Amino acid sequence: MGMLDGILGQLGGQVDIRAIAQQVGIDPAMAEKAVAALGQSHAEPGDTLEGAAAKTGLDIGQIGQIAEQLGGAGALEKLSGLLNDNPQAASILNMLDRDGDGNPLDDIAGMASSLFGKK
Repeated sequence: MGMLDGILGQLGGQVDIRAIAQQVGIDPAMAEKAVAALGQSHAEPGDTLEGAAAKTGLDIGQIGQIAEQLGGAGALEKLSGLLNDNPQAASILNMLDRDGDGNPLDDIAGMASSLFGKK
């Protein structure tokens, strides 16, 4: 999966993005973005799951399942620190924000509509 592999290896245990994606029912690229969003949101004020859900467009249930697979609150704390130390990996989420407005949801919706031939 690339950028996050090294960081996820530091969480301890085997974190398999593909397995997490399959269990949650999303594609691996979105699972990777959800992991980055969880790490970023954990360092921000407010609820971590709500923040990650808002950044990715996934529902809180899916985000919660991903957080559990990562190892819960302790793992999110460590992930947050690791992402802070490696900003290039944290930028995964920014790849979705094509218009730079800070919210990738409108861009994701635009990508999805273009897949189905609607604008």
